[in-house]
Amino acid sequence: MKSVLFKQVDVFTRVPFRGNPVAVVLQADGLAAEEMQRIAAWTNLSETTFVLPPRSSAADYRLRIFTPRHELPFAGHPTIGSAYAALEAGLVKPKEGRFRQDCDAGLLELSAEDGLVWVKAPPAKITDVDAARLAELEAALGCILKAAPIAVNVGPIWLTADVGSADVLARMPLDMPKIAALSESLSITGITAFGAAADGQSAIHVRSFAPAHGIPEDPVCGSGNVSVAVYLRDSGQASRFGRQYQARQGMQLGRDGRVSVRIDGGDVYLGGGAVTCVEGSLRLD
Repeated sequence: MKSVLFKQVDVFTRVPFRGNPVAVVLQADGLAAEEMQRIAAWTNLSETTFVLPPRSSAADYRLRIFTPRHELPFAGHPTIGSAYAALEAGLVKPKEGRFRQDCDAGLLELSAEDGLVWVKAPPAKITDVDAARLAELEAALGCILKAAPIAVNVGPIWLTADVGSADVLARMPLDMPKIAALSESLSITGITAFGAAADGQSAIHVRSFAPAHGIPEDPVCGSGNVSVAVYLRDSGQASRFGRQYQARQGMQLGRDGRVSVRIDGGDVYLGGGAVTCVEGSLRLD
């Protein structure tokens, strides 16, 4: 019987079942891409990852990331969750707390600091959105935006929008078919919206929607939070919440993810805790 080691890791939390789960297949060398995609469709989580030997001596391991439908070059919570799983399994030996991940977005720098895993996000590509699409976006979210949105490509492409406050964000009367249609017409992953928080626990709240990819709402989205940080950086608002802040996400889905963000010059770093909730093996034949 052929089998591989498997973990299901809850990310952006230290409390089981409050973050965003990722399925992690360890020591996955020997699996074909078609098998990886089939496993990802079976787990039916937003992402399933496969830890492989690195393609370069400059990296500690290679990571492939699959949604139930296709492969991604980068995603935030799968990167952090997979790094946590690889560290926990002893597959990665950090040097002074640092290590590197090889993925289709490039060679990413990671670190383990004070119980959090941090990743330096890949460089973002920014695209302005035609002003004529603003009405469609506001109709899809059911609210008026504070400023023009931008499309941020960090592997996934998020149309990123400031809705003003966490209260507005929580009460948005969403139109999922309109969000899906807008996503498809703009060839983007989905929409990430954020608003300033007044809960005494975080600087902002975030929500991410990708119904065109089978994920109506992502519980806690790493790449979405990176996109928000890029939005703040490039609009000259990096000082609005500080160059290091915490975001909350997932409360509308019964979660309470805590995402740490650091903006250092032009670089964005994403950090989060993680906890293993399921551990065992997957039978492959």
